[in-house]
Amino acid sequence: MAEKKNDSKLFDEFPPVSTQAWEEAITKDLKGADYDKKLVWKTIEGFSVKPYYRAEDLEAIKNAHALPGEFPFVRGTQPTKNNWLVRQDFEASNLQVANTRAVDAINLRGVESVGFRTKFDEKVTTKDLATLLKGIDLTQTEVNFLSDCTSCKLLPALISYLKEAKIDAKKAKGSFNYSPLTALSLNGKFCADTKTIANRTKEVIEAGRELPMFKLLAVRGDIFRNAGSSVVQELAFALSMGVEYINWLTEQQIKPAEALSKIKFTLGIGSSYFMEIAKFRAARYLWAKIAEAYGCKQQAAICIHAENVTWNKTVYDPYVNMLRTTTEAMSAVLGGIHSLNVLPFNAPYEEQTPFAERIARNQQIILREESYLDKVADPAAGSYYVETLTQSIITHAWNLFNKVQDMGGYTEAFTKGFIQNEVNAVASKHESNVATRRKTVLGTNQFPNFNEVADQKVVTLDTVTKPTVKKAEGATCEPLNLYRQSQAMEELRFKTDASGKRPKVFMLTVGNLTFRRARAQFSSNFFACAGFEVVDNIGFKTVEEGVKAALDDNSDIVVICSSDDEYETLATEAFEKINGKAIFVVAGAPASQPALEAKGITNFISVKSNVLETLKGYQKQLGII
Repeated sequence: MAEKKNDSKLFDEFPPVSTQAWEEAITKDLKGADYDKKLVWKTIEGFSVKPYYRAEDLEAIKNAHALPGEFPFVRGTQPTKNNWLVRQDFEASNLQVANTRAVDAINLRGVESVGFRTKFDEKVTTKDLATLLKGIDLTQTEVNFLSDCTSCKLLPALISYLKEAKIDAKKAKGSFNYSPLTALSLNGKFCADTKTIANRTKEVIEAGRELPMFKLLAVRGDIFRNAGSSVVQELAFALSMGVEYINWLTEQQIKPAEALSKIKFTLGIGSSYFMEIAKFRAARYLWAKIAEAYGCKQQAAICIHAENVTWNKTVYDPYVNMLRTTTEAMSAVLGGIHSLNVLPFNAPYEEQTPFAERIARNQQIILREESYLDKVADPAAGSYYVETLTQSIITHAWNLFNKVQDMGGYTEAFTKGFIQNEVNAVASKHESNVATRRKTVLGTNQFPNFNEVADQKVVTLDTVTKPTVKKAEGATCEPLNLYRQSQAMEELRFKTDASGKRPKVFMLTVGNLTFRRARAQFSSNFFACAGFEVVDNIGFKTVEEGVKAALDDNSDIVVICSSDDEYETLATEAFEKINGKAIFVVAGAPASQPALEAKGITNFISVKSNVLETLKGYQKQLGII
């Protein structure tokens, strides 16, 4: 019989390494380089992220060891699993069509929750709802009405429909999107005075008492993300919205517990994978603490619906949107949510198609049925990084939330312009980072599809142009501006496509092999972002040979790609031989740039260039704009 191996001392061979030892090793490897600049991530949320974390980083985090299903719910509201509802939203301007599509999605496509974007007026009838909801069992499928401020009319009609259809209203599941603060945020005004709006909010709660499993008030954090906010801003302003609703209701003798039980949050999902996981965990903690402050720990579990933001989606190379929405869906699911609606990849530029909707549904079905992400509650728990990130978001979101409260609450802060200014400042940083390629938008400002041309029957100039903020008549303040961060880059390329001509950019590769290939690749990507035709080359033996090939090819722009040491000679020779017959560009920012400029060479592109403004300049020279 073989002797049993004793593994009890297996790890004795690996003695612990102190943080100080790690830091000393890192400092040595940096060889004098600045630690913070090289290794510390300065987030747009306003805090820094270290290059590594250790167990000692969790010592000060009090909630790190709470169990799933336990207050303050950082680790989720479910004690043993991670279920979420697969949701799909439908345009319901045509009730019959919306019903047919929804029933098909429920019965055959794996959908468990549906949303209807309704446009009902005060004449909505039970017959209308019978058409929309035919074949849908509200006790089995969650139904969400996305009509912002028409819940007062919809609620009585729905209750009447349930009675006529003999459906137990107490078991019906769903939500209304009643959200007057969203209307203020998107329109710059309420549809009535504040007191009337508060009274209507109370009426919605009272009218919905026959529907105990329905959420009635919507807190829309996603609108801030789609205007360019950070996750900290989204969370802080969403919490402020929620507290404002509770205060409106409690001031009218609605108990806080009832108010809390009727609120659903909709949060956007962006592309910062771990940041998004931590955000959902932080949201549960902060809302639980708010509920505790109202004396309602029993109602402290937040209900979160998640949806991909449109902010980071693109019109060009749109299939990349599938990659974005998949990783975003993963982060939402791992962060813990009630329901999820995956945005179809073509949402930024056309009406939904069966193919796009099928892909969107299947993305989260695969996460559940093939990746089993519903089997483990809070899989991120115990990660030194995620736990610390969660705490950082909690701290910064709470501080911003308190700033809003000190100003008098959400309505006061918004009408004074504080919230818009905060969001706009971050959105501008995002736009600047995209324009300078400090932030990569795959397929748009980096590695574009060279041969792609926008289908102008589908994509229009309005689609790719950043909208101008316009105050509605009677607006008391500026509304949020919902747009996409890549629109300026897309507009640049669209104007090339719409011009009917594609300027030809010729890579004059000469000299040092390593430098000429690297700079030709950089320059090809640079000009392809504007939809220009790029002609790359392996290399020329002489400048004369390269210039002749470029001019014979009727090139509009000639980019010399070589090494810094060779530019003073080779660039000068090429510039003189081209003699104004094409725009001449030097790839790089060589030390000899002042000397080259003295000889009349004015065009240089490098990693320091503002891609957007530089390419606009070339479009202007070529008569495109």
